Amino acid sequence: MSALGLSAVVRPHAAVVYHPVKAPIERLRHLVAEEEARQGWAQTRWYETSSDDSGRAAAEDALASLPAVVMIAGGDGTVRVVVEVMQGKDVPIALVPAGTGNLLARELGVPLNDIAAGVSAAFSGDDRAIDIGAVDFEDESGARRAHAFAVMAGIGLDAEMAKSTSATAKRHLGWFAYVTPIARSVIANKLFHLDYRIDGGRMRSTRAHTVIVGNCGTLTGNMLLIPAALIDDGLLDVVMMRPTGRFTWARIGTRLTLQGIARRSWVSRRLLQQRPDLHSLAYVQGRRFEARFDAPHLMELDGDSFGSITRVRVRVRPGALQVRIPTPPRATQENPATPRPSSAE
Repeated sequence: MSALGLSAVVRPHAAVVYHPVKAPIERLRHLVAEEEARQGWAQTRWYETSSDDSGRAAAEDALASLPAVVMIAGGDGTVRVVVEVMQGKDVPIALVPAGTGNLLARELGVPLNDIAAGVSAAFSGDDRAIDIGAVDFEDESGARRAHAFAVMAGIGLDAEMAKSTSATAKRHLGWFAYVTPIARSVIANKLFHLDYRIDGGRMRSTRAHTVIVGNCGTLTGNMLLIPAALIDDGLLDVVMMRPTGRFTWARIGTRLTLQGIARRSWVSRRLLQQRPDLHSLAYVQGRRFEARFDAPHLMELDGDSFGSITRVRVRVRPGALQVRIPTPPRATQENPATPRPSSAE
């Protein structure tokens, strides 16, 4: 065959954006090398995050290499920064969880303590399109900024937790590192005034302790805050916590606990159906949420603190991010000889 008849075979390659402290880099390199050899891919390219930009440059360099997939090995902060770069692109991301919360990984069913499964999914999993939240805000100096999030944006308690809890405490204590800022905020119970509107509707006024705009509904500690939130429904779910005192906080805590258990227990689901809605937990849903505050308040995006803000606009970008997740196991064909349970069971 002539040289003109030969076509170069371009093999796909993966890129890995990794946090140098959180990611188990040696084990990760070994597993990636094994998988790329098994799949016949070209050599994987590696990009270490920098504290100067939280990994944005690493994500941009990874994307510029034209990879078939970008693996993210780090915590929620690293994931958020890479997502901000990767949104709207055709290249999927794959998660190798290495943080404390790992909220996006939990939402998508990515194994949290199985690096090999995460790497395998990156090379041969299924792609799923999910929504992304786009945020424009004005800080207390009047400067305007724009960012993105995959899980949720929070003003109030959620933002206070992000600012007050150190990385060292989270690494050693996990979810318990948040107990002190939560307790401090509950005891103070300071409510703030805000004017808000949904989808360009009329402006409304209220007072709240915490406002969370969720793309999905599970908090750190596997606590279900927004039961109706779906990560691919093209909608944002907003919850405003409006407690009047410690007794109300107890009712909120009970409701959130039941909501978390209800995903696995019909007894809790029945209890929730019998309980009236809480005035102290107000839910709204839409494609765009806008708010202005009477004084500057802290804001967080996926656990990253962004300082104090006075105005914010959040809108959803439906299906803006491709995520490669583990392929679900195939359902086995039912054995006709196996008796079915009766409807009374």
